[in-house]
Amino acid sequence: MLPKLVITDIDGVMTDGGMYYTADGDVMKRFSVKDGWGVIFLRKLGIPVAIMTGENTQIVQRRAEKLKIDHCFLGVKDKVATAEALCRQLGLTLDDVAFIGDDINDLPLLRLVGLSGSPANTPDYVKAEVDIVTETRGGHGAFREFVERILAANGLLDEAIRLCL
Repeated sequence: MLPKLVITDIDGVMTDGGMYYTADGDVMKRFSVKDGWGVIFLRKLGIPVAIMTGENTQIVQRRAEKLKIDHCFLGVKDKVATAEALCRQLGLTLDDVAFIGDDINDLPLLRLVGLSGSPANTPDYVKAEVDIVTETRGGHGAFREFVERILAANGLLDEAIRLCL
């Protein structure tokens, strides 16, 4: 299945799930630059990406801006409702969506999308319910691997790479 939209959680997928605090109380997150290529591959193929996270932090908004991700939803309490609203806006259904998440709060949406995934270090009860489990841990390129596996399965990975050269 080639999705028409790819949605990702942030903490535990694009980050390692850790929250780093400075002595002043500032929060920092570690992102892998490898995941940026997954976003670029999708953009080159005309497939939009959305971030959907329960966290409400400018760190995520800045990462979305850096990666030129137009759909960034922060402080999301109900990922299913938010995804359904985005699908309506884009003229899609949840069957058209691939979503990668990593924990219990992602399960409701993971169960409804056309293609679901999780990183290697996701709890087993979440991994048991998804279509793709990456070999890569969250925050270390799991999003990129998820995208590459989808594109490879659809014969588009070489095209995406060529478009980036």
